[in-house]
Amino acid sequence: MSSPLPGQRAGRVMLILCWLAALLLATWFFGAFEEKRENPNQNPASQRHADSIEVVLKSGRDGHYRMMGQINGEKVRLMLDTGATSVAIPLKVAKKLGLRRGAGISVRTANGTVTAHLTRIDSLQLGDIKLYDVEALISPGMEGEEILLGMSALRRLEFTHKDGRLLLRQYLP
Repeated sequence: MSSPLPGQRAGRVMLILCWLAALLLATWFFGAFEEKRENPNQNPASQRHADSIEVVLKSGRDGHYRMMGQINGEKVRLMLDTGATSVAIPLKVAKKLGLRRGAGISVRTANGTVTAHLTRIDSLQLGDIKLYDVEALISPGMEGEEILLGMSALRRLEFTHKDGRLLLRQYLP
């Protein structure tokens, strides 16, 4: 059995590398495509009016409203949840954001009663809408990096749902 010539060996290596690069590129492309379907509000646009700021969100393929926002200047992924009393932050994310864990309290969730910790968010930004000193909970039982944007923030806004879109409006002082 004869061994392959040096040029053939290099050709095979190059072919394998090309296939690996193509697979990595396809994985990245389809991952970005899925993320956009899940969260179509990567860069939510804002409209400023004389008396208000508006942000319009599109629902994801599952009907939920997700968006990118900022907590204390750091980018975060949010899911709007009108059924949640407070903004709920996974422990892992709270640590990254440098949020302090306050007193522990019992909270009823869809998964039962859990202990969460009170905290405060200095600034929460949704597009051009800015909220300050927002009550939140650090929830050790939450997995992933998605923050639930509950009523402790949403009650400060007017919101209207129509035809798969959610309008958030902040009235200016």
